[in-house]
Amino acid sequence: MAEQECIFCRIGRGEVPSEFFYRDEVVFVIGNINPEAPVHLLVIPFAHVEALAEEPGESLATLHALFAGAAGGAREAGVANQGYRLVVNQGPNAGQEVTHLHMHLLAGRRLGGMG
Repeated sequence: MAEQECIFCRIGRGEVPSEFFYRDEVVFVIGNINPEAPVHLLVIPFAHVEALAEEPGESLATLHALFAGAAGGAREAGVANQGYRLVVNQGPNAGQEVTHLHMHLLAGRRLGGMG
């Protein structure tokens, strides 16, 4: 998907209104429109990266920014001390729906097992 058409890129550029829970120069955090938990945030890099494997040299910096953004979003959403789950889906077999790298933050209740 081209960056111009990507919904996450459009939100990051301010073309699509959204409530930001956190933002810095690298990532922003918004609520998921189809939440799977009482708190379901998306941590998204401003740069259009479709997968971590695309930019192996920059993957660690991108991951660092995603985790820092998740921590900031968790604090803003008031769930930092309760606990939360972080999930990254990569590719169609993992359930990735938007082909722009992002991390899900799930919280607000006791979460079930992973499998």
